[in-house]
Amino acid sequence: MRPRRLGFPVKVMARDDLKSNDSRRSANNPHLKVSLEYIDRILDHLDRHDVRMYRLSSDLAPYATHPDMPQFHGMVAESDAELKAIGEKAKRLDIRLSFHPSQFVVLNSPNPELVRKSIWDLQSQAEMLDRMELGPEAVMVIHVGGTYGNIEESRTRWVDTWENLPEPVRRRLVLEHDDLRFSAADVLWIHEHTGVRLIFDYQHFWCLNPERSDLRETLAKILRSWPDDQQPKIHFSSPRTELREQVRVDPTTRKKTIRHVAPVFTGHADFCNPFEFATFMRTADGLNFDVMLEAKAKDLALLRLRPDLLRYAPDVAAQFGLQAEEAETLEEETDAVMDEGGETGGA
Repeated sequence: MRPRRLGFPVKVMARDDLKSNDSRRSANNPHLKVSLEYIDRILDHLDRHDVRMYRLSSDLAPYATHPDMPQFHGMVAESDAELKAIGEKAKRLDIRLSFHPSQFVVLNSPNPELVRKSIWDLQSQAEMLDRMELGPEAVMVIHVGGTYGNIEESRTRWVDTWENLPEPVRRRLVLEHDDLRFSAADVLWIHEHTGVRLIFDYQHFWCLNPERSDLRETLAKILRSWPDDQQPKIHFSSPRTELREQVRVDPTTRKKTIRHVAPVFTGHADFCNPFEFATFMRTADGLNFDVMLEAKAKDLALLRLRPDLLRYAPDVAAQFGLQAEEAETLEEETDAVMDEGGETGGA
């Protein structure tokens, strides 16, 4: 079993000179080729820091499927050589790439026009991965969508849409349970009716589990949705716990008051709690998967988690190929991009 990969999504926070996509407005003629130049530099950065998994921006090809801007519709085909070069580089560096299309991609909507547009978006991203010539582990992760007042009918609509998806989309698509609408049990039901591969999300499992399913058992079922010759991946994040202060102004007196606001536990924390992460990984002992960290601090959270694991959970660190002799180097990497927190211990 090869060491597990750790990855992060889109934005590189350790380097403000590394952009994830061409974000210029349409009047400035942005292009996928420019985004791929940025990705080329990001891949060098990831390799330098031994990060072997990365989520590409869903806006990598700007306006490529905008219905009112046909001048951008050909940019994926126009970038064939550049996409192939990026794919070759990612394979040479052993960096696993993926997409997570935006929340506007909804395959179970009762609105056929929204479904049509969603499929177009997915076709575009699948085409990019295909032109990169990446293997089946380079996937597009989406959620089920809305409940529209009836979870059972909404799940069935997703299944019906799956039957009519273009082959490249079906080959790349994977489905994730969420924190408010569709539980792990719901996506397992969809898998039984379609064969679509699934993504386990640790935080979502705790936020929405009305069936009171067992964590390890559910994780194992979801991992089995992947063929034996493919490495599944999961999402991990810790819940936000910080107290926030909100300033409110009385509209009559203009007097300001400060209200304490408790966290919403569906929100992602900036970093990953290493104790929570280690406990989960020990619960999952014997199961094989890569881990995409969905912390708000992106790559900073990954850089911080690695030395934390070596310090607090060396058995878990070893699963990711981390060795004790790397601890000093990993600490230096972390110190180079962020300062250590203030006081420790006590309340």
